[in-house]
Amino acid sequence: MSDILRRGRLATAPDEEIIKFTSSMDADKWIFEADIAVDLAHTVMLKEQGIIKDSDCAGILEGLLKIKEGGIDKLDHTYEDIHISLESKLIDLVGEDVGGRMHSGRSRNDEVATCIRLVLRDELLGLMDDLALLRGSLYSTADKNIDTLMPGFTHLQHAQPTTLAHHLIAHANAFGRDFDRTQNAISRVNLCPLGAAAFASTGFNIDRTRTQTLLGFDDLVENSMDAVSSRDFLIESASVLANIMINLSKMAEEIVIWSTSEFDFIELDDMYASTSSIMPQKKNPDTAELVRGKSGVAIGSLMSLLSICKSLPLSYNRDLQEATPNIWRSIETTRAAVRIMAGMVGTMKVNIDMMAEQSVAGFTTATELADTLVKVTGVPFRTAHQIVGVLARGSGEPTLGEIDAVAHSVIGESLSGRGLTEEMVREALDPTANIKKRNVTGGPAPDEVRRSINSQMAKLGEDEQELESLNKRIDDSISNLLGVVGECISKQ
Repeated sequence: MSDILRRGRLATAPDEEIIKFTSSMDADKWIFEADIAVDLAHTVMLKEQGIIKDSDCAGILEGLLKIKEGGIDKLDHTYEDIHISLESKLIDLVGEDVGGRMHSGRSRNDEVATCIRLVLRDELLGLMDDLALLRGSLYSTADKNIDTLMPGFTHLQHAQPTTLAHHLIAHANAFGRDFDRTQNAISRVNLCPLGAAAFASTGFNIDRTRTQTLLGFDDLVENSMDAVSSRDFLIESASVLANIMINLSKMAEEIVIWSTSEFDFIELDDMYASTSSIMPQKKNPDTAELVRGKSGVAIGSLMSLLSICKSLPLSYNRDLQEATPNIWRSIETTRAAVRIMAGMVGTMKVNIDMMAEQSVAGFTTATELADTLVKVTGVPFRTAHQIVGVLARGSGEPTLGEIDAVAHSVIGESLSGRGLTEEMVREALDPTANIKKRNVTGGPAPDEVRRSINSQMAKLGEDEQELESLNKRIDDSISNLLGVVGECISKQ
């Protein structure tokens, strides 16, 4: 291949260690097709602006399509980045008098920033699709478990009875916010830096809006220095990814705990489990453990990006080359984890009987009993809290007689004298009755849970339609670009 970069100002070639240290080719596999798209759009614009001849445009475009067909493996990986390797390959194919004109009015600085944004845009759109899948899986499983009793927890201690549906909706709604955050991040990712050149734009009469449109961007990163040097869109995206992985790790932790013999709430499908190399009885929730562990990849990537970008002066600095591998690691890990969690939730076996049995363990109905004392007898909640707290020291559910005895020691009178009956006590201690009473917005009562699932499924449908619209708009732009490329070639 032609040595197009170091034959001018530099007389000495770097040794193998320096090449390996400075090269970004390993990470550049992510942006190969994006680089081709950027080259196609830039070349079309150069022709339309009269900067290159129609015949040169056609030759460049044909060469680029051949390179795309051959794939990244056909490029020379000894170059420091994919941009120079690709351009060198093009010059070898069509000659420097033609291929050497492609880079007019452009720098690698605005080129790479554009490529990163293109790929990240597509990956984030894919992530939105993955999140929609997970939300659908959670709501579907919740819909099947509206009446499945379970203990709710605070501090990982049994707190109050709830339902599995109520619990799963909590996770699903969090992922709904993650979906919104991802979409919001895309609005700042999908801005075009192309045309900023090295940092001071160019003296060629380019049309930045034309390349923006051809590549499906919503708008320009207008200031040329900002365009090449800003990586805040990477930091924002990495933050979104880290947040998603933290939410996933919370679910993964619960799946690990619920799979234990001590809990025995669920059993994962065999596809998401492993066994021991020595203990034949073991069924380990390894996939959930890895989702939990891989949250460190996303968190670490965010920290790396923050550290790399800290204190960098305007405009472009080579430090930024180290930023992109972090976002690729994070997006790859996060997308896989989201899809795997959707599968785990959708296929796990729920031990309904064990969950119901544990829903009242640890006197989880104590709060409703205290509330009943307030509503029926008129004692202040703090007084009721004290009475029930004393009763909680016992070993079982309290009887009316035991309640009266404690009340007499606290307030000097029995509560049965204030209208409390044995039937009221039994109802307060019934977990199903507990849950039915909690019909406030967002509560675990069956009717409210059904309303919540229906409402959130409708929101999910709207989100999926919006995602489809986003994808179509971008796909139409790329299809239009390829159509324009085909016309430029066919006219020669």
